[in-house]
Amino acid sequence: MKPSHLHGTDCQPAAEILSRIGDKWSVMLVMELHGGTRRFSELRRTLYGISQKMLTSSLRGLERDGFVTRTIHPTIPPKVEYRLTELGRELAVPVRALGEFALQNRARVLAARERFDEGAGAAPVAVAAPERRAVRG
Repeated sequence: MKPSHLHGTDCQPAAEILSRIGDKWSVMLVMELHGGTRRFSELRRTLYGISQKMLTSSLRGLERDGFVTRTIHPTIPPKVEYRLTELGRELAVPVRALGEFALQNRARVLAARERFDEGAGAAPVAVAAPERRAVRG
């Protein structure tokens, strides 16, 4: 068996970044911002179900990690806009592919869940038999 390419490496650096870019709202924000600059209120309306606190937190995290820039225009009330950085646009490529996969395969995933849930109690669980060793006498 061929060893994994991660064998013996520290996964912590990658895990830190993946925890940011892999959460639901960050993915949705990157997909939305790929379309161009958006105001906070536009993002809140577009991302159904996100709270103001979660939107603020997600945008702040994406900004901290260099994926998003925030521009404040000195108007009354202040106009705040968000856009992807170059790094954020690079991230948008795999994120959009993942999002498109999810949208295109939603029905298949829901059908698989339904099949699993219907048979969860009735399906026998496969258990490997213990190895038997010959006893020498």
